Amino acid sequence: MMSRLRQYFITGLLVWLPMGVTVWVLLWLLGILDSIFLGVLTATEAVLPGLGSAAEKLRHIPGLGVILVAIVILGTGLFVANMFGQWWLRQWDRIMQRIPVVRSIYSSVKQVSDTLFSGSGQAFSKALLIQYPRQGAWTIAFLTGKPGGEVARHLGAEYLSVYVPTTPNPTSGFFLMVPRGDVVELQMSVDEALKYVISMGVVVPPVREARPGEPAPAPQVPGVTGPRETAPTQPISPVADTSAARPELLP
Repeated sequence: MMSRLRQYFITGLLVWLPMGVTVWVLLWLLGILDSIFLGVLTATEAVLPGLGSAAEKLRHIPGLGVILVAIVILGTGLFVANMFGQWWLRQWDRIMQRIPVVRSIYSSVKQVSDTLFSGSGQAFSKALLIQYPRQGAWTIAFLTGKPGGEVARHLGAEYLSVYVPTTPNPTSGFFLMVPRGDVVELQMSVDEALKYVISMGVVVPPVREARPGEPAPAPQVPGVTGPRETAPTQPISPVADTSAARPELLP
């Protein structure tokens, strides 16, 4: 009897938990947007005291902050989509780059956002399988690009930059630079890989066959991404082997 009740309880929990988390996230986002509107409204009252009564009425309209913030964001996108808006955006960037403390924060956030949301970028463009944190232990990773600058000169061989998310919170994780030959590309999409990570392997993506025209999966590298060789052979260059088989990982 107790085992059956426990099963019913877990079944009901699985029904309500996704709904509850979804509602909580939506309420959190709405609260952030509404707080932005209230902050702007408070600043307007401080500058123009005569608008106190009108501002007080606006405070009690539910959902108005979310709508106005969304309109402002959409209007900003439309404004900077032309040459005149691009010129003002460059002037704004120059101003922010001259402020000592703000400069480092603004430039870092801008670089990350441009990389993540750029349509031509590689950030989180492919789901990968790598060995981490030790050989023989596998985990899901996401392609973020290739090392550059001084780091690329020190590494020498062909390396890929990957992000290894943590479970069940994928917003935190580890940034790794691994040899191209140590990486196995997966057929699953990035969304399916994220679900696989968040669910701790419970939600398994369906197996997908390669479509016509798609490159073949990366070959297994003996001792790295496959079984070890039983007899010594000539040194294998996994970089050269996998580069030719997988040109789609090149930026």
